Amino acid sequence: MKLYLDIDGVLLTSRQTKAAENVEELIIFAVQNFDCYWLTTHCKGNARQALNYLKNYFPINIVDVLRKVKATNWDTLKTEGIDFSSNFIWLEDYPLNAEKLVLKKNKSLNNLIEINLNQEHELLNIVKKLKILINEQHLKLI
Repeated sequence: MKLYLDIDGVLLTSRQTKAAENVEELIIFAVQNFDCYWLTTHCKGNARQALNYLKNYFPINIVDVLRKVKATNWDTLKTEGIDFSSNFIWLEDYPLNAEKLVLKKNKSLNNLIEINLNQEHELLNIVKKLKILINEQHLKLI
């Protein structure tokens, strides 16, 4: 299953930019369990941009894990970078209405998980949600 990751507002806080609480747990879990892709303004066709940005906020061991996240390419809407023929989840803090319409048109609105870092333990709760989704997906394959 593919997992599309935003950076600002998901891995990093939006205000006074820093690594989000429990983000390392999310990163390690995501990379170990999903085929991960950047879906962020910091990566349009080249993952190096995203890594250069993130190395200011994460220790080298986490940056090394993030090297496994692949690039996407898009111009106007992030949904241009999504492979709708695949099974995917998109972690995003602020999807545009136009992006939600594209998801809806592709019967994929439920694949979007909106992140709110103002919620206590948000990323730990997201890891729990992703574990449930993995288990549900595994059950469908049986």
